[in-house]
Amino acid sequence: MAHVIIADECLSCGACEAECPDGAIAEVDGYFVIDPALCQDCGSCVDVCPNEAIHPA
Repeated sequence: MAHVIIADECLSCGACEAECPDGAIAEVDGYFVIDPALCQDCGSCVDVCPNEAIHPA
């Protein structure tokens, strides 16, 4: 199962993008998004998110 980033909760710090080993997170139009086709559900992004903005899809 992939994760999603809740835009209203995201601080746009970029920690999740930097930590993702699969390259599944990118900034698009000022928001961070997770590509479910690339996400391997490793949880690395969840662990580094300071605002708990990443949730299971």
